[in-house]
Amino acid sequence: MTMNTADETKKTYTKQGAAGSTAREGARVMGTVLVTSGTGKTGRRVAERLAALGVPVRAGSRAGSRAGGVPFDWQDESGWAAALDGTEAAYVAYYPDLAVPGAAGAMAAFGRVAAASGLRRVVLLSGRGEPQAAVAEEALRGACGEVELAVVRSAFFAQNFSEGALLDSVLGGELVFPAGSAAEPFLDIDDLADVVVAALTGDGHAGAVYELTGPRSLTFEEAAEELGRAAGRPVRYVPVSGPAYAEVLEGFGVSGPEAGFLAELFATLLDGHNSATTDDVKRMLGREAKEFTAFTREAARDGAWHG
Repeated sequence: MTMNTADETKKTYTKQGAAGSTAREGARVMGTVLVTSGTGKTGRRVAERLAALGVPVRAGSRAGSRAGGVPFDWQDESGWAAALDGTEAAYVAYYPDLAVPGAAGAMAAFGRVAAASGLRRVVLLSGRGEPQAAVAEEALRGACGEVELAVVRSAFFAQNFSEGALLDSVLGGELVFPAGSAAEPFLDIDDLADVVVAALTGDGHAGAVYELTGPRSLTFEEAAEELGRAAGRPVRYVPVSGPAYAEVLEGFGVSGPEAGFLAELFATLLDGHNSATTDDVKRMLGREAKEFTAFTREAARDGAWHG
């Protein structure tokens, strides 16, 4: 669940046309792309878009060949070189989050393997407003040498409500979360995937840091109201403290240390400092980011909340 801060990295923007034409243009010269976490929410979408453009895709996951891809486990560095062998670019989505302890070390290790493999380009998924994620970004940047690196920092995924950790809360009618009254510019993952593909297949993104948000910030109370309207059932936001949320997570079987980490992370991120929107989606794709209302209607149409 990706939700930046750190020293503000200077952003590099590339003026492009519509995403489709830009990606197709780059795809004609693009070799194989490794998509890490290739069966996850973002990886699956990136892989699908690349394949639709005719770009050879190698989807990496712990399930590996059983899932129709290649073995790739963030906890087992021994398989990374084989997964990267013969690839030209990689989409890096670290599981569970770049802010967790050990993420910076994993990024440094991946950068070294990527550089040794002759990889040309990496696009890294990061979290907006996560100081520890920025540390992991720097670890990768420092280790990957001549590899072109672009970083995509994302706001809180809208799809967390429809296919992620908060789906059961929406279905149950109570959105319990430690966000207080802070507003968040929820980002549709389809927009994220389009930006990632544009950065993977187009030139001019080396050294770039893109901060992606939706076009409007909503409080979780406002989001719950919109979710309820779209789902056709009442959804009420219940704000709780970080420690109280950790107890909720433990009740669902999350280990104490992990529950405490997640609760602290959410409380830190959702304190209002990420409320501002950006126009980076439009700069990259030539169109506006998807509105939260449009997301809820599409998710309802696709049966996300029929359970």
